[in-house]
Amino acid sequence: MTTTEHTPAATALSSLYDARERFLTGRPLPDGVPEEIAAAWRRARFFGVPHDLREPAARPVRPVDSALLDAARPVLERIVPALGAGRSLLALTDERLRVLWTAGSVPGLETCPVLSEQEVGDNSAALALRTRRRAEMHGPEHFLDRWQDVSAVSVPVLDPEGAQVLGTVTVAAGLATARSPHPQAALAEAAAAAVETELRARAGRAERVLLDAYLRAAADTVCGADPAVVALDGRNRLVSDAAQRLLTPGVLEALERTAVSARRGDATAEAAAVAESAGCTARITPVRLDDGTVLGVVAVLERLGDSPPSTPAPPRSPVTLTGSSVPWRHAVTCAVELARSPEPLLLTGERGTGKSALARELLGQGAVRVADAARDSGLAGALTAWPADRPLLLRHAERLEQPGVAALNSLLDTRPDARVLVTYTPGAPVGPCLQRLLDKLSARSVTLPPLRERAEDIRELLPVLAPRPVPGQPPLTWTLDALRALELHPWPGNVTELAHVVRALAEQRRMSGPVRRAELPDPVREGPAARPLSPMEHAERAAILEALRRHGGNKARAAAALGIGRATLYRKLRGYRD
Repeated sequence: MTTTEHTPAATALSSLYDARERFLTGRPLPDGVPEEIAAAWRRARFFGVPHDLREPAARPVRPVDSALLDAARPVLERIVPALGAGRSLLALTDERLRVLWTAGSVPGLETCPVLSEQEVGDNSAALALRTRRRAEMHGPEHFLDRWQDVSAVSVPVLDPEGAQVLGTVTVAAGLATARSPHPQAALAEAAAAAVETELRARAGRAERVLLDAYLRAAADTVCGADPAVVALDGRNRLVSDAAQRLLTPGVLEALERTAVSARRGDATAEAAAVAESAGCTARITPVRLDDGTVLGVVAVLERLGDSPPSTPAPPRSPVTLTGSSVPWRHAVTCAVELARSPEPLLLTGERGTGKSALARELLGQGAVRVADAARDSGLAGALTAWPADRPLLLRHAERLEQPGVAALNSLLDTRPDARVLVTYTPGAPVGPCLQRLLDKLSARSVTLPPLRERAEDIRELLPVLAPRPVPGQPPLTWTLDALRALELHPWPGNVTELAHVVRALAEQRRMSGPVRRAELPDPVREGPAARPLSPMEHAERAAILEALRRHGGNKARAAAALGIGRATLYRKLRGYRD
Protein backbone atom coordinates (compact mmCIF):
# COMPACT_ATOMS: atom_id res chain seq x y z
CA MET A 1 0.00 0.00 0.00
CA THR A 2 1.76 3.15 -1.16
CA THR A 3 1.07 6.77 -1.92
CA THR A 4 3.33 9.37 -3.49
CA GLU A 5 4.17 10.77 -0.05
CA HIS A 6 4.49 7.71 2.14
CA THR A 7 6.05 4.37 1.40
CA PRO A 8 5.97 1.80 4.23
CA ALA A 9 8.97 -0.33 4.93
CA ALA A 10 9.34 -2.92 2.20
CA THR A 11 7.76 -6.17 3.19
CA ALA A 12 8.14 -9.24 0.98
CA LEU A 13 4.85 -10.19 -0.62
CA SER A 14 5.27 -13.73 0.59
CA SER A 15 5.43 -12.48 4.17
CA LEU A 16 2.27 -10.41 3.60
CA TYR A 17 0.44 -13.43 2.22
CA ASP A 18 1.31 -15.26 5.43
CA ALA A 19 0.36 -12.30 7.61
CA ARG A 20 -3.02 -11.95 5.87
CA GLU A 21 -3.73 -15.64 6.37
CA ARG A 22 -2.94 -15.30 10.07
CA PHE A 23 -5.23 -12.26 10.30
CA LEU A 24 -8.13 -14.09 8.64
CA THR A 25 -7.75 -17.05 10.98
CA GLY A 26 -7.65 -14.86 14.08
CA ARG A 27 -3.97 -15.42 14.94
CA PRO A 28 -1.61 -12.60 16.01
CA LEU A 29 0.12 -10.74 13.20
CA PRO A 30 3.89 -11.22 12.86
CA ASP A 31 6.29 -8.34 13.28
CA GLY A 32 7.01 -6.17 10.25
CA VAL A 33 3.45 -5.76 8.91
CA PRO A 34 2.95 -2.03 8.12
CA GLU A 35 0.37 -0.55 10.46
CA GLU A 36 -1.63 1.05 7.64
CA ILE A 37 -2.12 -2.36 6.00
CA ALA A 38 -3.18 -4.00 9.25
CA ALA A 39 -5.52 -1.05 9.95
CA ALA A 40 -7.10 -1.43 6.50
CA TRP A 41 -7.72 -5.15 7.12
CA ARG A 42 -9.28 -4.33 10.49
CA ARG A 43 -11.57 -1.73 8.86
CA ALA A 44 -12.75 -4.31 6.34
CA ARG A 45 -13.60 -6.71 9.13
CA PHE A 46 -15.36 -3.91 11.02
CA PHE A 47 -17.44 -3.08 7.91
CA GLY A 48 -18.40 -6.76 7.63
CA VAL A 49 -16.74 -7.32 4.24
CA PRO A 50 -16.27 -11.09 3.67
CA HIS A 51 -12.78 -11.88 2.42
CA ASP A 52 -14.23 -14.38 -0.08
CA LEU A 53 -16.70 -11.84 -1.49
CA ARG A 54 -17.65 -12.68 -5.05
CA GLU A 55 -19.77 -9.61 -5.79
CA PRO A 56 -20.57 -6.46 -3.74
CA ALA A 57 -23.97 -6.53 -2.08
CA ALA A 58 -24.66 -2.91 -2.98
CA ARG A 59 -25.24 -1.86 -6.58
CA PRO A 60 -25.49 1.94 -6.38
CA VAL A 61 -27.37 3.77 -9.07
CA ARG A 62 -24.99 5.53 -11.42
CA PRO A 63 -25.63 9.28 -11.74
CA VAL A 64 -27.71 10.16 -14.77
CA ASP A 65 -26.02 13.54 -15.20
CA SER A 66 -22.26 13.19 -14.68
CA ALA A 67 -20.10 16.08 -15.86
CA LEU A 68 -17.04 14.00 -14.89
CA LEU A 69 -18.06 11.08 -17.12
CA ASP A 70 -18.97 13.39 -20.02
CA ALA A 71 -15.53 15.00 -19.89
CA ALA A 72 -13.56 11.84 -19.15
CA ARG A 73 -15.09 9.37 -21.61
CA PRO A 74 -13.49 10.76 -24.84
CA VAL A 75 -10.16 11.22 -23.02
CA LEU A 76 -10.07 7.70 -21.61
CA GLU A 77 -11.20 6.12 -24.87
CA ARG A 78 -8.15 7.65 -26.55
CA ILE A 79 -5.94 6.14 -23.84
CA VAL A 80 -7.37 2.61 -24.01
CA PRO A 81 -4.99 1.47 -26.81
CA ALA A 82 -2.06 2.27 -24.51
CA LEU A 83 -3.22 -0.48 -22.17
CA GLY A 84 -2.02 -3.03 -24.68
CA ALA A 85 -3.33 -6.56 -24.99
CA GLY A 86 -3.58 -8.71 -21.91
CA ARG A 87 -4.74 -8.42 -18.35
CA SER A 88 -5.15 -4.66 -17.81
CA LEU A 89 -8.14 -2.58 -16.84
CA LEU A 90 -8.78 1.19 -16.89
CA ALA A 91 -11.58 2.45 -14.62
CA LEU A 92 -13.16 5.78 -13.69
CA THR A 93 -15.01 6.35 -10.40
CA ASP A 94 -16.88 9.34 -9.04
CA GLU A 95 -16.42 10.95 -5.61
CA ARG A 96 -18.52 8.17 -4.03
CA LEU A 97 -16.31 5.54 -5.67
CA ARG A 98 -19.10 4.38 -7.95
CA VAL A 99 -17.55 2.90 -11.10
CA LEU A 100 -18.73 5.09 -13.99
CA TRP A 101 -16.72 3.57 -16.86
CA THR A 102 -14.28 0.72 -17.51
CA ALA A 103 -12.23 -0.66 -20.37
CA GLY A 104 -10.12 -3.80 -20.53
CA SER A 105 -10.31 -6.71 -18.14
CA VAL A 106 -8.70 -8.05 -14.99
CA PRO A 107 -10.15 -11.15 -13.29
CA GLY A 108 -11.97 -10.10 -10.14
CA LEU A 109 -12.50 -6.45 -11.08
CA GLU A 110 -14.97 -6.58 -13.95
CA THR A 111 -18.02 -7.13 -11.69
CA CYS A 112 -17.32 -4.30 -9.21
CA PRO A 113 -19.91 -1.50 -9.44
CA VAL A 114 -18.42 0.31 -6.41
CA LEU A 115 -14.95 0.48 -4.84
CA SER A 116 -15.72 1.92 -1.41
CA GLU A 117 -13.98 0.27 1.54
CA GLN A 118 -17.36 -0.38 3.14
CA GLU A 119 -18.25 -2.68 0.23
CA VAL A 120 -14.99 -4.26 -0.96
CA GLY A 121 -12.34 -3.43 1.61
CA ASP A 122 -9.09 -1.58 1.01
CA ASN A 123 -8.10 -0.71 -2.57
CA SER A 124 -6.06 1.92 -4.38
CA ALA A 125 -9.07 4.02 -5.50
CA ALA A 126 -10.35 4.42 -1.93
CA LEU A 127 -6.83 5.27 -0.74
CA ALA A 128 -6.32 7.85 -3.51
CA LEU A 129 -9.66 9.48 -2.73
CA ARG A 130 -8.83 9.71 0.97
CA THR A 131 -5.26 11.00 0.58
CA ARG A 132 -5.83 13.17 -2.55
CA ARG A 133 -2.69 11.72 -4.12
CA ARG A 134 -1.56 8.78 -6.22
CA ALA A 135 -1.95 5.45 -4.40
CA GLU A 136 -0.92 1.87 -5.17
CA MET A 137 -1.93 -1.50 -3.78
CA HIS A 138 -0.40 -4.87 -4.53
CA GLY A 139 -1.58 -8.47 -4.03
CA PRO A 140 -1.96 -9.38 -0.35
CA GLU A 141 -2.26 -5.75 0.70
CA HIS A 142 -5.87 -6.16 -0.49
CA PHE A 143 -8.39 -7.76 1.88
CA LEU A 144 -10.38 -9.65 -0.77
CA ASP A 145 -9.29 -13.12 -1.92
CA ARG A 146 -9.95 -12.38 -5.57
CA TRP A 147 -7.50 -9.44 -5.62
CA GLN A 148 -4.50 -11.34 -4.26
CA ASP A 149 -2.92 -11.46 -7.72
CA VAL A 150 -3.76 -7.88 -8.71
CA SER A 151 -1.66 -4.69 -8.62
CA ALA A 152 -3.52 -1.39 -9.02
CA VAL A 153 -2.63 2.29 -9.10
CA SER A 154 -5.16 5.13 -8.73
CA VAL A 155 -4.87 8.90 -9.18
CA PRO A 156 -7.47 11.42 -7.93
CA VAL A 157 -9.20 13.72 -10.40
CA LEU A 158 -9.58 17.27 -9.04
CA ASP A 159 -12.17 19.83 -10.07
CA PRO A 160 -11.03 22.82 -12.21
CA GLU A 161 -10.34 24.85 -9.06
CA GLY A 162 -8.44 22.01 -7.36
CA ALA A 163 -10.66 22.29 -4.29
CA GLN A 164 -12.31 18.88 -4.22
CA VAL A 165 -11.82 15.38 -5.57
CA LEU A 166 -14.35 14.53 -8.27
CA GLY A 167 -13.31 10.89 -8.62
CA THR A 168 -10.38 8.62 -9.48
CA VAL A 169 -8.69 7.02 -12.46
CA THR A 170 -7.43 3.48 -11.82
CA VAL A 171 -5.19 1.17 -13.83
CA ALA A 172 -5.14 -2.46 -12.64
CA ALA A 173 -3.15 -5.41 -13.93
CA GLY A 174 -1.67 -8.68 -12.82
CA LEU A 175 0.60 -8.69 -9.78
CA ALA A 176 3.64 -6.51 -10.45
CA THR A 177 7.08 -7.98 -9.80
CA ALA A 178 8.34 -4.57 -8.64
CA ARG A 179 5.93 -3.30 -6.02
CA SER A 180 6.48 0.44 -6.44
CA PRO A 181 6.13 2.40 -8.55
CA HIS A 182 3.40 0.55 -10.44
CA PRO A 183 4.49 -0.13 -14.06
CA GLN A 184 1.50 1.89 -15.32
CA ALA A 185 1.64 4.68 -12.75
CA ALA A 186 2.68 7.19 -15.41
CA LEU A 187 -0.29 6.15 -17.57
CA ALA A 188 -2.71 6.66 -14.67
CA GLU A 189 -1.27 10.10 -13.88
CA ALA A 190 -1.39 11.13 -17.54
CA ALA A 191 -5.02 9.99 -17.79
CA ALA A 192 -6.05 11.94 -14.68
CA ALA A 193 -4.20 15.05 -15.89
CA ALA A 194 -5.91 14.82 -19.30
CA VAL A 195 -9.34 14.50 -17.68
CA GLU A 196 -8.64 17.55 -15.48
CA THR A 197 -7.58 19.53 -18.56
CA GLU A 198 -10.81 18.60 -20.33
CA LEU A 199 -12.84 19.59 -17.26
CA ARG A 200 -11.14 23.01 -17.20
CA ALA A 201 -11.77 23.52 -20.91
CA ARG A 202 -15.43 22.57 -20.56
CA ALA A 203 -15.87 24.81 -17.53
CA GLY A 204 -14.53 27.73 -19.56
CA ARG A 205 -16.84 26.97 -22.51
CA ALA A 206 -19.84 26.65 -20.20
CA GLU A 207 -19.15 30.03 -18.60
CA ARG A 208 -18.88 31.68 -22.03
CA VAL A 209 -22.17 30.12 -23.18
CA LEU A 210 -23.92 31.23 -19.99
CA LEU A 211 -22.55 34.77 -20.34
CA ASP A 212 -23.64 34.96 -24.00
CA ALA A 213 -27.15 33.84 -23.04
CA TYR A 214 -27.26 36.43 -20.27
CA LEU A 215 -26.17 39.24 -22.60
CA ARG A 216 -28.67 38.20 -25.31
CA ALA A 217 -31.51 38.18 -22.78
CA ALA A 218 -30.44 41.60 -21.50
CA ALA A 219 -30.39 42.98 -25.05
CA ASP A 220 -33.75 41.47 -26.03
CA THR A 221 -35.69 42.44 -22.91
CA VAL A 222 -38.24 45.28 -23.04
CA CYS A 223 -37.02 46.60 -19.71
CA GLY A 224 -34.86 49.20 -21.37
CA ALA A 225 -31.41 50.07 -20.10
CA ASP A 226 -31.88 48.29 -16.78
CA PRO A 227 -33.13 44.75 -17.51
CA ALA A 228 -33.92 42.30 -14.72
CA VAL A 229 -32.03 39.21 -15.93
CA VAL A 230 -30.64 36.22 -14.05
CA ALA A 231 -28.53 33.42 -15.57
CA LEU A 232 -27.72 30.31 -13.53
CA ASP A 233 -26.20 26.89 -14.14
CA GLY A 234 -26.03 25.49 -10.62
CA ARG A 235 -22.48 26.78 -10.05
CA ASN A 236 -22.31 30.21 -11.69
CA ARG A 237 -24.75 33.06 -11.29
CA LEU A 238 -25.11 36.32 -13.24
CA VAL A 239 -27.57 38.85 -11.79
CA SER A 240 -28.34 42.32 -13.13
CA ASP A 241 -28.89 45.28 -10.79
CA ALA A 242 -32.59 45.37 -11.61
CA ALA A 243 -32.94 41.67 -10.88
CA GLN A 244 -31.06 42.16 -7.60
CA ARG A 245 -33.79 44.57 -6.51
CA LEU A 246 -36.61 42.21 -7.49
CA LEU A 247 -35.13 38.94 -6.23
CA THR A 248 -36.01 37.55 -2.85
CA PRO A 249 -34.01 34.70 -1.27
CA GLY A 250 -36.93 32.35 -1.97
CA VAL A 251 -37.09 33.27 -5.66
CA LEU A 252 -33.33 32.90 -6.07
CA GLU A 253 -33.34 29.45 -4.44
CA ALA A 254 -36.22 28.38 -6.68
CA LEU A 255 -34.31 29.55 -9.77
CA GLU A 256 -31.25 27.57 -8.62
CA ARG A 257 -33.37 24.43 -8.28
CA THR A 258 -34.91 25.08 -11.69
CA ALA A 259 -31.43 25.31 -13.26
CA VAL A 260 -30.40 21.98 -11.72
CA SER A 261 -33.67 20.34 -12.81
CA ALA A 262 -33.23 21.66 -16.35
CA ARG A 263 -29.76 20.10 -16.56
CA ARG A 264 -31.31 16.77 -15.59
CA GLY A 265 -34.02 17.11 -18.22
CA ASP A 266 -36.83 17.72 -15.73
CA ALA A 267 -39.36 20.48 -16.38
CA THR A 268 -40.62 22.48 -13.41
CA ALA A 269 -42.78 25.56 -12.95
CA GLU A 270 -41.72 26.07 -9.34
CA ALA A 271 -39.64 29.20 -9.96
CA ALA A 272 -42.41 30.96 -11.90
CA ALA A 273 -44.91 30.23 -9.13
CA VAL A 274 -42.54 31.40 -6.38
CA ALA A 275 -41.72 34.56 -8.36
CA GLU A 276 -45.44 35.35 -8.80
CA SER A 277 -46.02 35.00 -5.06
CA ALA A 278 -43.17 37.52 -4.59
CA GLY A 279 -44.84 40.06 -6.90
CA CYS A 280 -43.09 39.48 -10.22
CA THR A 281 -43.15 37.21 -13.26
CA ALA A 282 -40.25 35.02 -14.37
CA ARG A 283 -39.85 34.09 -18.05
CA ILE A 284 -37.42 31.16 -18.00
CA THR A 285 -35.47 29.86 -21.01
CA PRO A 286 -33.04 26.90 -21.05
CA VAL A 287 -29.41 27.58 -22.01
CA ARG A 288 -27.94 24.88 -24.25
CA LEU A 289 -24.44 23.92 -25.36
CA ASP A 290 -23.65 23.27 -29.03
CA ASP A 291 -24.55 19.58 -28.68
CA GLY A 292 -27.99 20.41 -27.27
CA THR A 293 -27.12 19.62 -23.65
CA VAL A 294 -28.94 21.93 -21.24
CA LEU A 295 -26.40 23.94 -19.27
CA GLY A 296 -28.69 26.07 -17.13
CA VAL A 297 -31.41 28.70 -17.45
CA VAL A 298 -31.88 32.41 -18.08
CA ALA A 299 -34.77 34.15 -16.32
CA VAL A 300 -36.17 37.57 -17.23
CA LEU A 301 -38.07 39.09 -14.30
CA GLU A 302 -40.80 41.73 -14.52
CA ARG A 303 -42.78 43.33 -11.72
CA LEU A 304 -46.48 42.44 -11.76
CA GLY A 305 -48.77 45.26 -12.87
CA ASP A 306 -47.64 48.53 -14.38
CA SER A 307 -43.89 48.95 -14.48
CA PRO A 308 -42.85 51.66 -12.02
CA PRO A 309 -40.64 54.50 -13.22
CA SER A 310 -36.97 53.78 -13.16
CA THR A 311 -35.42 54.75 -9.84
CA PRO A 312 -31.83 54.70 -8.74
CA ALA A 313 -30.65 51.75 -6.71
CA PRO A 314 -31.36 52.19 -3.01
CA PRO A 315 -28.38 53.28 -0.95
CA ARG A 316 -26.46 50.44 0.58
CA SER A 317 -26.11 50.09 4.33
CA PRO A 318 -22.89 51.58 5.66
CA VAL A 319 -20.20 48.97 6.01
CA THR A 320 -19.87 49.93 9.67
CA LEU A 321 -23.39 48.67 10.34
CA THR A 322 -23.19 45.58 8.14
CA GLY A 323 -23.06 42.24 9.87
CA SER A 324 -25.43 40.00 11.80
CA SER A 325 -22.94 38.00 13.90
CA VAL A 326 -23.45 38.10 17.66
CA PRO A 327 -20.04 39.71 18.46
CA TRP A 328 -20.53 42.50 15.92
CA ARG A 329 -24.16 43.28 16.72
CA HIS A 330 -23.33 43.34 20.44
CA ALA A 331 -20.45 45.78 19.92
CA VAL A 332 -22.45 48.10 17.63
CA THR A 333 -25.48 48.06 19.93
CA CYS A 334 -23.34 48.97 22.93
CA ALA A 335 -21.63 51.77 21.00
CA VAL A 336 -24.93 53.23 19.78
CA GLU A 337 -26.37 53.14 23.30
CA LEU A 338 -23.32 54.83 24.84
CA ALA A 339 -23.20 57.48 22.09
CA ARG A 340 -26.69 58.70 23.01
CA SER A 341 -25.30 60.71 25.95
CA PRO A 342 -22.83 63.62 25.41
CA GLU A 343 -19.87 62.07 27.21
CA PRO A 344 -16.51 60.77 26.01
CA LEU A 345 -16.51 57.34 24.34
CA LEU A 346 -13.57 55.03 23.60
CA LEU A 347 -13.59 52.57 20.67
CA THR A 348 -10.81 49.97 20.81
CA GLY A 349 -9.86 47.09 18.54
CA GLU A 350 -7.26 45.80 16.09
CA ARG A 351 -6.30 47.91 13.08
CA GLY A 352 -8.83 47.73 10.28
CA THR A 353 -11.80 46.69 12.42
CA GLY A 354 -13.70 49.87 11.52
CA LYS A 355 -13.24 52.03 14.61
CA SER A 356 -13.00 55.37 12.78
CA ALA A 357 -15.80 54.51 10.36
CA LEU A 358 -18.12 53.51 13.18
CA ALA A 359 -17.16 56.66 15.07
CA ARG A 360 -18.26 58.82 12.14
CA GLU A 361 -21.57 56.95 12.00
CA LEU A 362 -22.10 57.54 15.71
CA LEU A 363 -21.31 61.26 15.44
CA GLY A 364 -23.85 61.74 12.64
CA GLN A 365 -23.80 63.91 9.55
CA GLY A 366 -23.09 67.23 11.25
CA ALA A 367 -19.78 69.07 11.44
CA VAL A 368 -17.15 67.03 13.26
CA ARG A 369 -13.70 68.15 14.30
CA VAL A 370 -11.16 65.42 13.48
CA ALA A 371 -7.74 65.18 15.15
CA ASP A 372 -5.37 62.41 14.07
CA ALA A 373 -2.55 61.60 16.51
CA ALA A 374 -0.79 59.68 13.74
CA ARG A 375 -0.20 63.03 12.02
CA ASP A 376 -0.10 65.36 15.05
CA SER A 377 0.99 63.35 18.09
CA GLY A 378 1.03 66.44 20.30
CA LEU A 379 -2.40 67.70 19.20
CA ALA A 380 -0.77 71.05 18.60
CA GLY A 381 -3.58 73.53 18.06
CA ALA A 382 -6.22 70.83 17.56
CA LEU A 383 -7.76 71.15 21.02
CA THR A 384 -7.38 74.93 21.40
CA ALA A 385 -9.11 75.48 18.03
CA TRP A 386 -11.89 73.01 18.81
CA PRO A 387 -15.32 74.72 19.05
CA ALA A 388 -17.20 73.58 22.14
CA ASP A 389 -20.42 72.99 20.19
CA ARG A 390 -18.87 70.46 17.78
CA PRO A 391 -18.04 66.82 18.51
CA LEU A 392 -14.39 65.79 18.40
CA LEU A 393 -13.09 62.58 16.83
CA LEU A 394 -9.59 61.74 18.02
CA ARG A 395 -8.04 58.95 15.96
CA HIS A 396 -5.04 56.76 16.82
CA ALA A 397 -4.80 57.61 20.51
CA GLU A 398 -2.01 55.04 20.82
CA ARG A 399 0.23 57.47 18.85
CA LEU A 400 -0.22 60.34 21.32
CA GLU A 401 2.94 61.76 22.84
CA GLN A 402 3.20 63.24 26.32
CA PRO A 403 1.96 66.78 25.49
CA GLY A 404 -1.06 65.46 23.63
CA VAL A 405 -2.00 63.03 26.40
CA ALA A 406 -1.66 65.79 29.00
CA ALA A 407 -3.78 68.18 26.94
CA LEU A 408 -6.55 65.61 26.47
CA ASN A 409 -6.51 64.60 30.14
CA SER A 410 -6.82 68.25 31.11
CA LEU A 411 -9.70 68.75 28.69
CA LEU A 412 -11.63 65.78 30.06
CA ASP A 413 -11.00 66.91 33.63
CA THR A 414 -12.48 70.35 32.96
CA ARG A 415 -15.25 69.20 30.58
CA PRO A 416 -16.34 65.69 31.64
CA ASP A 417 -19.44 65.93 29.41
CA ALA A 418 -17.47 66.81 26.27
CA ARG A 419 -18.66 64.95 23.17
CA VAL A 420 -15.32 63.29 22.40
CA LEU A 421 -14.95 59.97 20.61
CA VAL A 422 -11.51 58.36 20.82
CA THR A 423 -10.19 55.38 18.79
CA TYR A 424 -7.38 53.27 20.18
CA THR A 425 -5.47 50.26 18.78
CA PRO A 426 -3.81 48.15 21.52
CA GLY A 427 -0.34 46.73 21.06
CA ALA A 428 2.29 49.35 21.81
CA PRO A 429 3.63 49.83 25.37
CA VAL A 430 1.49 52.28 27.34
CA GLY A 431 3.03 55.05 29.44
CA PRO A 432 1.54 56.18 32.77
CA CYS A 433 -0.17 59.27 31.35
CA LEU A 434 -1.77 57.41 28.46
CA GLN A 435 -2.80 54.65 30.87
CA ARG A 436 -4.51 57.29 33.03
CA LEU A 437 -6.42 58.47 29.95
CA LEU A 438 -7.47 54.93 29.07
CA ASP A 439 -8.55 54.26 32.64
CA LYS A 440 -10.64 57.43 32.56
CA LEU A 441 -12.40 56.30 29.39
CA SER A 442 -12.70 52.60 30.29
CA ALA A 443 -16.13 52.98 31.89
CA ARG A 444 -17.48 54.07 28.48
CA SER A 445 -15.53 51.90 26.06
CA VAL A 446 -16.45 49.33 23.39
CA THR A 447 -14.09 46.78 21.83
CA LEU A 448 -14.78 45.93 18.18
CA PRO A 449 -14.24 42.24 17.33
CA PRO A 450 -11.66 41.30 14.68
CA LEU A 451 -13.00 39.94 11.40
CA ARG A 452 -11.72 36.41 12.13
CA GLU A 453 -14.11 36.30 15.11
CA ARG A 454 -17.09 37.21 12.96
CA ALA A 455 -16.28 35.40 9.73
CA GLU A 456 -19.99 34.76 9.15
CA ASP A 457 -20.33 38.48 8.35
CA ILE A 458 -18.02 38.25 5.34
CA ARG A 459 -20.82 37.24 2.96
CA GLU A 460 -22.81 40.32 4.01
CA LEU A 461 -19.77 42.58 3.74
CA LEU A 462 -18.76 41.55 0.21
CA PRO A 463 -21.54 43.32 -1.74
CA VAL A 464 -21.16 46.42 0.44
CA LEU A 465 -17.39 46.62 -0.04
CA ALA A 466 -17.51 46.02 -3.81
CA PRO A 467 -17.74 49.12 -6.00
CA ARG A 468 -21.02 49.51 -7.82
CA PRO A 469 -20.83 47.81 -11.25
CA VAL A 470 -21.04 49.95 -14.35
CA PRO A 471 -24.36 49.79 -16.23
CA GLY A 472 -24.73 46.55 -18.15
CA GLN A 473 -22.34 44.59 -15.94
CA PRO A 474 -23.52 42.12 -13.29
CA PRO A 475 -22.52 42.68 -9.67
CA LEU A 476 -19.53 40.83 -8.28
CA THR A 477 -20.49 37.32 -7.11
CA TRP A 478 -18.45 34.50 -5.57
CA THR A 479 -18.24 30.73 -5.83
CA LEU A 480 -18.81 28.75 -2.65
CA ASP A 481 -15.18 27.64 -2.67
CA ALA A 482 -13.99 31.26 -2.85
CA LEU A 483 -16.33 32.19 0.00
CA ARG A 484 -14.95 29.36 2.12
CA ALA A 485 -11.41 30.58 1.47
CA LEU A 486 -12.37 34.13 2.47
CA GLU A 487 -14.02 32.88 5.67
CA LEU A 488 -11.02 30.75 6.64
CA HIS A 489 -8.43 33.49 6.12
CA PRO A 490 -7.35 35.14 9.43
CA TRP A 491 -7.47 38.69 7.97
CA PRO A 492 -4.75 40.39 10.05
CA GLY A 493 -5.84 43.69 8.45
CA ASN A 494 -9.51 42.94 9.20
CA VAL A 495 -12.24 44.71 7.19
CA THR A 496 -9.76 47.15 5.66
CA GLU A 497 -7.75 44.27 4.20
CA LEU A 498 -10.91 42.56 2.92
CA ALA A 499 -12.00 45.81 1.27
CA HIS A 500 -8.66 46.12 -0.56
CA VAL A 501 -8.96 42.54 -1.85
CA VAL A 502 -12.55 43.03 -3.05
CA ARG A 503 -11.88 46.34 -4.80
CA ALA A 504 -8.73 45.05 -6.47
CA LEU A 505 -10.62 42.05 -7.84
CA ALA A 506 -13.51 44.22 -9.05
CA GLU A 507 -11.16 46.59 -10.86
CA GLN A 508 -8.60 44.16 -12.27
CA ARG A 509 -10.38 40.89 -13.14
CA ARG A 510 -11.10 40.19 -16.82
CA MET A 511 -13.14 37.01 -16.33
CA SER A 512 -16.91 36.64 -16.30
CA GLY A 513 -18.99 34.80 -13.76
CA PRO A 514 -18.43 34.49 -10.02
CA VAL A 515 -14.98 35.03 -8.53
CA ARG A 516 -13.23 31.68 -8.12
CA ARG A 517 -10.81 30.62 -5.43
CA ALA A 518 -7.98 30.60 -8.00
CA GLU A 519 -8.42 34.39 -8.51
CA LEU A 520 -7.89 35.25 -4.84
CA PRO A 521 -4.51 36.53 -3.61
CA ASP A 522 -2.04 33.76 -2.76
CA PRO A 523 -2.31 33.99 1.05
CA VAL A 524 -6.13 33.88 0.88
CA ARG A 525 -6.31 31.17 -1.78
CA GLU A 526 -3.85 28.82 -0.10
CA GLY A 527 -5.40 29.27 3.35
CA PRO A 528 -3.61 29.62 6.67
CA ALA A 529 -0.83 27.16 7.35
CA ALA A 530 -1.81 24.60 9.98
CA ARG A 531 1.80 24.41 11.19
CA PRO A 532 4.70 26.88 11.24
CA LEU A 533 6.90 26.61 8.17
CA SER A 534 10.67 26.49 8.36
CA PRO A 535 12.71 29.26 6.67
CA MET A 536 13.53 26.81 3.85
CA GLU A 537 9.84 25.96 3.40
CA HIS A 538 8.92 29.66 3.36
CA ALA A 539 11.47 30.27 0.60
CA GLU A 540 10.34 27.20 -1.34
CA ARG A 541 6.68 28.15 -1.04
CA ALA A 542 7.41 31.71 -2.19
CA ALA A 543 9.26 30.38 -5.26
CA ILE A 544 6.37 28.06 -6.15
CA LEU A 545 3.73 30.78 -5.76
CA GLU A 546 5.79 33.17 -7.86
CA ALA A 547 6.13 30.53 -10.61
CA LEU A 548 2.37 29.94 -10.51
CA ARG A 549 1.77 33.68 -10.78
CA ARG A 550 4.11 34.00 -13.77
CA HIS A 551 2.38 31.12 -15.56
CA GLY A 552 -1.18 32.19 -14.83
CA GLY A 553 -1.84 29.43 -12.31
CA ASN A 554 -0.89 26.65 -14.76
CA LYS A 555 0.68 24.06 -12.46
CA ALA A 556 2.23 21.98 -15.25
CA ARG A 557 4.13 24.99 -16.66
CA ALA A 558 5.09 26.20 -13.19
CA ALA A 559 6.46 22.75 -12.32
CA ALA A 560 8.47 22.65 -15.57
CA ALA A 561 9.90 26.11 -14.88
CA LEU A 562 10.94 25.01 -11.40
CA GLY A 563 12.44 21.78 -12.68
CA ILE A 564 10.16 19.52 -10.63
CA GLY A 565 7.39 17.09 -11.51
CA ARG A 566 3.75 18.11 -11.49
CA ALA A 567 2.97 15.56 -8.79
CA THR A 568 5.80 16.97 -6.68
CA LEU A 569 4.34 20.47 -7.05
CA TYR A 570 0.92 19.25 -5.87
CA ARG A 571 2.55 17.39 -2.97
CA LYS A 572 4.47 20.45 -1.80
CA LEU A 573 1.43 22.73 -2.01
CA ARG A 574 -0.58 20.24 0.01
CA GLY A 575 2.25 19.94 2.51
CA TYR A 576 2.13 23.66 3.26
CA ARG A 577 -1.55 23.30 4.19
CA ASP A 578 -1.25 20.08 6.26
